[in-house]
Amino acid sequence: MYWTNGNLNLDKFYTNQTQSICNFCVTFVKNLDEMLIIGIAGGTGSGKTTVVDQIISGLSDDEVGVISQDDYYKNNDHLCMADRCLINFDHPDSIDFELLTRHLTELKQNKNIQRPVYSFVDHNRLPEEIPISPKKVLIVEGILILTNEKLRDLMDIKVFVQADSDERLIRRLKRDMAERGRSMSEVLNRYQTTLKPMHEQFIEPSKEFADIIIPNDKYNSVGVEIIRTFINKKLSKL
Repeated sequence: MYWTNGNLNLDKFYTNQTQSICNFCVTFVKNLDEMLIIGIAGGTGSGKTTVVDQIISGLSDDEVGVISQDDYYKNNDHLCMADRCLINFDHPDSIDFELLTRHLTELKQNKNIQRPVYSFVDHNRLPEEIPISPKKVLIVEGILILTNEKLRDLMDIKVFVQADSDERLIRRLKRDMAERGRSMSEVLNRYQTTLKPMHEQFIEPSKEFADIIIPNDKYNSVGVEIIRTFINKKLSKL
């Protein structure tokens, strides 16, 4: 295996090391009787959602669930629309980590939760909530999830998805213009003033807390194989 500062770095880790993968999984999965929580972080546009989709592909919705950090931005009812547009959504202070941590704790205690719904068009939470029930495996994804110590402590496996900065910017442009109603100038301005500085200050340093670092390129399939091995061990145990 290839390690960087205590992380499993998949830049030099190959798929023919199946036995090593299994041994690695046995080492990290300490208690298969509890809900397995996997945290997947990485910069904006790094491909976290793609990795998550690849991991859960073919798995039962009854056994594996996904929660996104994006639904846990703070409620901004007290602000007008103009002030909401000025919020730095790439700073940890914009996330309701207290609620997210409480919800993960309750799910781990086999309790149902009411997950908030966030609108990136209104920059605010919507009135409705979505009921979420406990699963055997829960994946939590988001750019800032490894920056919060209490949240990290709830995770059994911490993953960081790494991608080239230019590639991340292109993906962010496409997504925000297509899905969030942003103009190109708005996205580029936000990238220069908040996205890039926040990535360098908070997101990239949080990589040191990851157990596994996945480069979002040709080695992506190795990382997905490792995570699916964790999940399969969990599901076969219960």
